[in-house]
Amino acid sequence: MSRLVASTSNQDNMSKMLPSVPDMDTQLQLAAKMIDKKTATHKGQHSYGSYFLEYSLMAEYNLLLKQKLPGIYCIPSANSSLTWFGVLFIRQGHYQEGVFRFQVIIPDNYPDGDVPKVVFEAPVFHPCIDPVSHVLNVKQGFHKWKRNVNHIWQVLLYARRLFYKIEINNPLNMEAASLFEKDPEAFKKRAASCVTDWREQLYLVEDHPDPHYLIFSSYQDQLHDQVRDKMKEGVKESDDGRQQVLVGGGTQSKSYVATGSLTIFSENVLPSDAGIEGPKSMPK
Repeated sequence: MSRLVASTSNQDNMSKMLPSVPDMDTQLQLAAKMIDKKTATHKGQHSYGSYFLEYSLMAEYNLLLKQKLPGIYCIPSANSSLTWFGVLFIRQGHYQEGVFRFQVIIPDNYPDGDVPKVVFEAPVFHPCIDPVSHVLNVKQGFHKWKRNVNHIWQVLLYARRLFYKIEINNPLNMEAASLFEKDPEAFKKRAASCVTDWREQLYLVEDHPDPHYLIFSSYQDQLHDQVRDKMKEGVKESDDGRQQVLVGGGTQSKSYVATGSLTIFSENVLPSDAGIEGPKSMPK
């Protein structure tokens, strides 16, 4: 009994010496401060190390793939994960049928640094694109980069939107902004001329030191026929002219682009017992 009293007395003395347990809100605030101290410095540079930076960029690219953004193709450089190669396809509006190459330049202190840059590889006559540096005005949509809130796929989506919904607030190309506001027909002609210039340059790059660089080539029967045939595998023509799925069930589809056009068509292909008429074409 005396030992129990002594032990209780010691516990009482220790409780007087130790601080009280903080409430839940205080604990959360303290935890947030500890995380910030471990993940960022006063200069805004993270201290995760290169391995965490690579992991963060892999996670960002995985998010981009999951979004399946139409008209946007992007892949990290084989030489540096801080540079991503991209191509933007515009299907309507002033820049219809435009194919624009760009690079995403990611700051080396990502995700605690500045907004990633979108830089086009040649001049684009657009109010939001600098005529000299070819940099897109991304900061107009992302004033400050917020870790775990903003993502690179959102930057690409914003870049695509600017070609459909043109903004002239804080323009980087004053001439383009002035024409868009005061002489829409002249702007439309300049935009169409820009699209033509890019189309002529599309096939000029035949080799690049980075194996991940996106290279285009004109249709070659010997090379592309094999790819087209593989795309058609699993579908056969029935006696009544319908296309049937050879393997598996559900809906399959084919997509194609007519010569001289960037409009994509698709054909839904279903089993013959689905009660659906022959394939129908439908522009996307």
